[in-house]
This record gives sequence, structure tokens and C-alpha cells, in this order.
Amino acid sequence: MRIGTTELLMILLVVIIIFGPKQLPKLAKMVGKASKSFKEGMEEDDDEAPKKAAKTEDADAE
Repeated sequence: MRIGTTELLMILLVVIIIFGPKQLPKLAKMVGKASKSFKEGMEEDDDEAPKKAAKTEDADAE
């Protein structure tokens, strides 16, 4: 299931109606910050996963 051009235009139209054209830049900025924060959190979690696994293995060995 893919979202086509028509669907994206309909979503954009609904967003403009709900939030108004003056609020769109603020909304886009908030979505961008949230996306960036989510990606950083996922990368941080990926970095911590091997460390947690090593700690668990060390605890099991003792």
C-alpha cells in the first residue's frame, strides 16, 4: 500500500484547513525537531544495545 500524489495533496489540503497557512511553518519546524529527536534516540539506543548485552553476559558468567 503506497501513498500517491493525490493522497499527499489531500492530506496537505486537510492540514491547511485545520491549522491555517500561517501555522504551517511552525508545524513543519515542530515535526522536523521531533523527527530529529526520534532518530537521535534510535541511534543512541543502537549504541547502548551491545553494551547492555555485554553487561548481561558478564553477570551470567559470575
